Amino acid sequence: MMNSFDSAIETYLSNLHLGHFATVFIENVADLSLFKGLVLIPVLWWMWFQQDERREWRREMVLATLISGLVALMVGRLLSQSLPFRVRPIYSAELHSHFAASDIKDAQLSNWSSFPSDHAMLWMAIATGIYLVSRVIGVVAILYTLVFICVPRAYLGFHYPTDLLVGAALGIAITYVLTRDAIRVRYAAPALRWIERWPGPSAMLAFIVCVELVTQFDELRRLAGSVLKHL
Repeated sequence: MMNSFDSAIETYLSNLHLGHFATVFIENVADLSLFKGLVLIPVLWWMWFQQDERREWRREMVLATLISGLVALMVGRLLSQSLPFRVRPIYSAELHSHFAASDIKDAQLSNWSSFPSDHAMLWMAIATGIYLVSRVIGVVAILYTLVFICVPRAYLGFHYPTDLLVGAALGIAITYVLTRDAIRVRYAAPALRWIERWPGPSAMLAFIVCVELVTQFDELRRLAGSVLKHL
């Protein structure tokens, strides 16, 4: 059953058509990695290469943030598979609404539970890590995540507000826990020593991890799905 909070907001958004050009722009913002990970992940790289007296702590935090993002993405996918299936607003018969993106419905989304939003979990986890390193840049990162990642997915009918709010809260909590001093030093400090000892392999691994985070492992998931389909 849909709660009144989600119903009221999604009904309003489904009737808020901003015109063809604006809708196409919002669709691209919601779909392209350019407007998601390709904005936030480079901020972590910039923080990694800053040189000052807090260099080691900052690098530990960057590592912890990347790991938090991986954990958030994994937890989000596990929850969507294990919790009761929730139909996305764009496919919901309860709303009786016509979203701006109704003519580009993705068949893959129809089989993917709406709750919680893995986009909100992953990118709010990353934005929180940025905030813990730099308050000013972090506030911008969090606002960017809300405006360019979360809101478009609600407007297009991909997620209910509670999907996004719960996903964001879980992402924040995961990063907060994994960046605590008592926890972070147990895995980030040894990883940092390994990176300093083996800069070449570690840079290669970091590049691969960041690319997969930016794309949210989409190509690997498609490859795995294709293989499983033909087995």
